[in-house]
Amino acid sequence: MRTESLKSYGKRTDKSMKTILRIERVRQKFHTQLVDYLNDFDLTLNQFRVLEVLYHRGDLNIGSITKLTMSTPGNITVVIKNLKRDEWITTVANPEDKRASILSITKKGKDVIEKLFPNHAKNLNKSLEILSDEELDTLYELLNKVYKAN
Repeated sequence: MRTESLKSYGKRTDKSMKTILRIERVRQKFHTQLVDYLNDFDLTLNQFRVLEVLYHRGDLNIGSITKLTMSTPGNITVVIKNLKRDEWITTVANPEDKRASILSITKKGKDVIEKLFPNHAKNLNKSLEILSDEELDTLYELLNKVYKAN
């Protein structure tokens, strides 16, 4: 199988494209591992994201949750509806804006996050244990630099 591109766009551009593809493949690998783990708890990735944000950040409005979970307004509405239906979260009217709602995690939601999150954190750590502490710091700083530049 041929691994070299048939056409070059310049050494730097070719390396940039390979790097972006590698980042995407690593992201997909992590994503698949997380989705498989969450299936054991009957949670979708987006449901987990909402529960995790509410658990770690406290009560929030839908706009904040949408931003923090990197979701879309249409998708988050369905996720919230399903989490409410399953009694993992509750909503109350925002006292500052009656048109908006504040979401809270319920005891049932806290119980599942407290059960799954420690192993989730261990799984993330295990995924990067091949790196030394210095390499992990460097990777974080480099990715952060790219993130802030774009």
